[in-house]
Formats: sequence, C-alpha cells, structure tokens
Amino acid sequence: MTAPRTALVAGGGIAGAATALALQKAGIDPVVVEVRPGRADGEGAFLTLGSNGLEALRQLGAAGPALDAGFPTPAMTLRSGTGKRLGAVPATTARPGGAVSRTLMRSELAALLLAEAERRGIRVLYGRRLADAEQRGQRVTARFDDGDEITSDLLIGADGIHSTVRRVIDPDAPRPRYGGLLNTGGRARGLRSAAEPGHYELIFGRRAFFGHVAAPDGEVWWFANLPLPGEPSADELSALRREDLRARLPRVFADDAGPATALIEAGGDPMPVSPIHSIPHLPRWQRGRMLVLGDAAHAPSPSSGQGASLAIEDAVVLGTCLRDIGDVGAAFARFEQIRRPRVEKIIRWAERVNSSKAAGPVGWIVRDAVLPVVLRLGARGGAHEQTYGHRVSWDAGVA
Repeated sequence: MTAPRTALVAGGGIAGAATALALQKAGIDPVVVEVRPGRADGEGAFLTLGSNGLEALRQLGAAGPALDAGFPTPAMTLRSGTGKRLGAVPATTARPGGAVSRTLMRSELAALLLAEAERRGIRVLYGRRLADAEQRGQRVTARFDDGDEITSDLLIGADGIHSTVRRVIDPDAPRPRYGGLLNTGGRARGLRSAAEPGHYELIFGRRAFFGHVAAPDGEVWWFANLPLPGEPSADELSALRREDLRARLPRVFADDAGPATALIEAGGDPMPVSPIHSIPHLPRWQRGRMLVLGDAAHAPSPSSGQGASLAIEDAVVLGTCLRDIGDVGAAFARFEQIRRPRVEKIIRWAERVNSSKAAGPVGWIVRDAVLPVVLRLGARGGAHEQTYGHRVSWDAGVA
C-alpha cells in the first residue's frame, strides 16, 4: 500500500482530537468529523487523566490544556462500607520527572483538544454522522447520513464504544459487554471533605460503590456505581429521571460510613445514569486502510481510570507507526502488535475491580479480607507503576 497523505478521523472526542494531532505531526492531513453540532457543552462525567496520558499529550505538544483545566490527583484510598481502610494506591507515576495525574471534566478536555487541533489548521466538520464506508483501491470513501461522501487515504475510527467504523471493519464484531453497573455522579459545594484535595476516597458500600474527590476550590466531585444485573433498555434508562435519582441515591448509601448521602443531598441533580460497558477483546482492529483505536477498539470500564489515557497513547503510537513504516498494512499491524497486550491487560484488571463493586454479603467479607493483601502485592510488583509510569515516545522509532 502506498504511504497515506490524507485521513478521515471519525469522532471529535478525546481520542479523535489526539489522533488528528498525531497524524498531522506525522505529515498526514487529517479531517475530523463529529456528530455533535459543536464542541462538547461542558456537561457529563469527569475523568482522571493518568500520568501516562499526560506524557502522551506532551509528545504531541498538547499537555497545556489538560494541565490548565484539571487539578492534581496523586493517590486513592479504598474503604469498606463500614469505613474500614482497605488500603491506598498511587494514581500517578513515581518516575522522576513524570507528570502527576489530573482530574477534569471529560467534555472540557475533549473541547480543549479539539480547539487545539483547529488552531493548528486541522479541519473539523460538525454535525456529520457516519453511516458507512467502503475501500476502493487505495482510498476509503465514507458516507454520511445526509448522503454526502468524503474520500481519503485512511479512515480512523475514534468514535467510541458504540463505533460505526468498528462495524464497518467487521460486521460480526462483538457488542460492548455490559458490566452489571450503572454510573452517575455530580458535584457539591458547602461541605468539607476529610480527604486531602485531589486524593480520591473510594468506598465499597453495602449496596453500591461511591467515590469522591475534593477540588482545590472546595467543591467535591463524586460518582456512584449502582449494581443492576440485566442491562436496561433505553426506555428503562429514560424512566430513571434525575429527580428520581436524587431521592433514591441517599437511601442506597444510607447504611454506609462516609459522606455519600450528604454529598448527594448537597448537590444539584445527578447526571443521568448510563450503563458501564467494556470491550475486553476485539478480534479485528483493522481492515485495509481502516482502523479503530481508543474505546472503539478496547474500551476498559471506568474502574481502570485509563480510558482517555490509553486513547491518547494510541494516537501517539499510530502516528509514529505511520511515520516510520511506509506500508499502511504493515504500520497498522505494528500498531496493534504494540498496543494490544497493554490495553487488554488493563481491561482485565478493571473487570476484576468491577466484579468486587457488585459483591453480595458473602463477597463483602471475602473482598474486605483479600483486597488489602492484593493491594500490597500489587505495590511490590509495580503493577500501578506499569500503568501510570508507561511512556510512549514520539522520537523513538517503531519500525
């Protein structure tokens, strides 16, 4: 295959914006297509951008927006529903000179990165919903739901866990796996948190999982994972209105130690609940001149704290592969060879964490006894450092 000069990036979120920046740096002219009519609106969930994700943004010269928008997040403390301290784990790298992980709004990071892409001259087409795509010779033609078409040398699917590009590459690709949990969250003012600002408190409650972190300005950001065995339909999700959540959630955490009930009652309406999904193993990441990355290829559950960071790492590695390897097929294969072992290992770890969030009464006892041991062994084995201390390099060759 001839070396590409143009690329269409489906998805204008964190993965899509980072991918466009990396492709441009590799000498490829990208165009981003985004289904929303404009940049993200500031609503939605917050996330932790790990040290490794910040390091990857530094390789693209784009870490500034994330550093300006977020606040440092160095560590996490885990507790049982009774308040017992189960252990503490780092949420950042211990490597000298490494970046400190940061917490920020997902939509804000996506908007900032997309603005940076546009500042660098990358075209972003809003309000464009990809419907299908087809490779014709050495070119890919993408078709949109309004009947328009765009042809380019590459099609990169950074279009999230419900990816259209993934379906185009492999119509038989497995559906995202429901993790048995619903997610919601919010922000509260007027309450003091006992935790140091930026240090997460994660509570394995009797009925659900609760996490919170205090921002430097005193506002407390919180999230809740609610067990639900069967995946709810769209109608069932719509029925869980925000006002119902605000009344229901305090009862869910009423028997747990910690500030969950007070934080929920002090805040405004919680975010609408959404099912937690993952893609633990996607058999095909690529076909011809089409490839998926980020959540479209390997979505971990939010328990990993690594979804955005892994997507940004993907962008850097893909850019270096296309820069160093002239043949598209060989570059895509090398990208997958480098990335698949790392991302799937993190996904497996996150699934184990998810299962402990939905434990029953017997599971509580086992979890509270075993988890401290697991955390100590993980610290000795460097498991967290392997995650947060991982560094992708633009200057290192991949051929």
